[in-house]
Amino acid sequence: MIESVIAIAAAYLLGSVSFSVLFAKLLKGIDIRNHGSGNAGATNTLRVLGKGPAILVLVLDICKGILAVWLGRWIAPDYDWTPALAGLAAVVGHNWPLYFHFKGGKGIATTIGMLATLCFLPALFAGIIAIATIVLTRYVSLGSLLFVTLTPVFLVVYDAAGWHDYGMPVLIVSLVIWALAVWRHRGNLVKLKNGTENKLGSKSGGKERSLG
Repeated sequence: MIESVIAIAAAYLLGSVSFSVLFAKLLKGIDIRNHGSGNAGATNTLRVLGKGPAILVLVLDICKGILAVWLGRWIAPDYDWTPALAGLAAVVGHNWPLYFHFKGGKGIATTIGMLATLCFLPALFAGIIAIATIVLTRYVSLGSLLFVTLTPVFLVVYDAAGWHDYGMPVLIVSLVIWALAVWRHRGNLVKLKNGTENKLGSKSGGKERSLG
């Protein structure tokens, strides 16, 4: 059990490394949370710092989720729940980072990394639909919410069809991630409903973005 606690704690500390905050401070000497949408994530990095830093932030945030799951597998290989909980801890760390006064992003990029590592095919299919939605609508928030919604749906489909059982820990954690993402995007949902949500590429600073 102590191994699980160590893995989950390490994953939270890993998730708390906010690359968008660090790059903004390094490149422009600013706190990115005071600029653009105010979100410490890849999409706001795109707006404030440009494409290069945004891509790097996206990749690194995804890697946090991947590494967190593997920390659970390496440190506590005998506990089925640990990899999933470690992945969740990384998302929580990204959203409420210890090192940055608990003010972080929305955790979608880190969620992509952890879910792709825990259940690659369900996450892949959900991701394809999410990306297609973003391309067609340019609403990053809508694509993000579709991803976290459809991943547990595909998990259930895979299990029901007898293709693969990814296990109860993965399903439950994916549902917790869905609830967390919906809560973090509650403002976006209101804007989507009202037709006031800004699209990808918009210069508006309204706090509407995802992938953070």
